[in-house]
Amino acid sequence: MNEIKIFSPATVANVACGYDVLGFCLDAVGDEMLIRKVDKKGILITKIEGFELPFKTELNVAGVSALAMYEKLQPDCGFEIEIYKNIKPGSGIGSSAASAVGSVFGMNALLGSPYNKTELTQFAMKGEALASKCEHADNLAPALFGGFTLVKSLSPLEILEIPSPDNLYATIIHPQIEIKTADSRAILPKEVKLQEAIVQWANFGSLIHSLHTNNYQLMKRSLHDAIIEPHRSKLIPFYKEVKQAALNAGALGTNISGSGPSIFSLCKGIEIATMVSDAIKKVYLSTGIKFDIHISKINIEGIKVL
Repeated sequence: MNEIKIFSPATVANVACGYDVLGFCLDAVGDEMLIRKVDKKGILITKIEGFELPFKTELNVAGVSALAMYEKLQPDCGFEIEIYKNIKPGSGIGSSAASAVGSVFGMNALLGSPYNKTELTQFAMKGEALASKCEHADNLAPALFGGFTLVKSLSPLEILEIPSPDNLYATIIHPQIEIKTADSRAILPKEVKLQEAIVQWANFGSLIHSLHTNNYQLMKRSLHDAIIEPHRSKLIPFYKEVKQAALNAGALGTNISGSGPSIFSLCKGIEIATMVSDAIKKVYLSTGIKFDIHISKINIEGIKVL
C-alpha cells in the first residue's frame, strides 16, 4: 500500500475544569488527508483545500509533525501530503491537532505501524507547538485515541483513556471569529488562589468519576471552571448568553472549547443536544455574527482510515 486517505477528527480540549489535560473526540466534523509514499526522500505538501495554509513543510503543522517522525525513523522513501481542511484554523476545536496527527498517523500506517499511539502523539506535539507556541497534547490525544483522554504527564508522555457514557452528545457553536491559541494563553493569570485551585481539582476528580460511572447528574455538577473561563470568556462575544440558553435547554454543562471561540455543551441524548442547538442558534441569529453549529456523539474511535 502506497497511499492512504484518512479522517482526522475535531476535538474539544480542557472540558471545563480539565485545562491542558482533558479532551474528547468529535465525529461530526474533521479534516480529510491523503498521504502518499513516494521514492523521492523528504516530506512534501502537494495540495491544500478549504483554508489558506503554508505549503512549506517547516511552516505547516502537518509538515512539522511529519518531519519529526521522518527524522526519527529515517525511512528509505518520502511522503506527499494532501490536506482537505474542514476545521477552520483558530476555531477552538482542534484544527491544528487534526493536521498534526493526520500526517503521522497516515505515514505510520504506510510504514507498517512501527509506532504506537502515544509515540505518534509525541511527534504530533512538535506540530502542535508550531500553532500554539508550546507543546501540549489535550487535543492530540483524543484525536488519536478517540473518546475522552487524560494527559497524565508530558515528560514522560502518559495518556489515559477515560470511558464515556453511550448516550453522551456534544453540541458545538463556532462563531466565525478567530482567537489564536497563543493570544488566549497570554490572557491567563500566572498564579491562582488556593481556594480556586481546590474547587477546580474537586470538580475535575468528580468529572472523571462521573465518566467512569455514567453519572450524568454528577457530571452536571462537575462541569464548572473556576480558573480559566472567567478570563477567556471575555474574548467570546455573547458567551454568557449562549451558556445560559444552553443550560436552560437542558445541557449538562457548557464551557469554552479549547482556547475558543467555539463553545461546547455536553448533553444527555440527541434530543436534548438538538434542543440546545436550537436555543443557542437563536442567540447568535440576532447578533449578526456568522456561526456554525455541530451536534456530535462522542467519537470513541478517533482518527480512521477512509
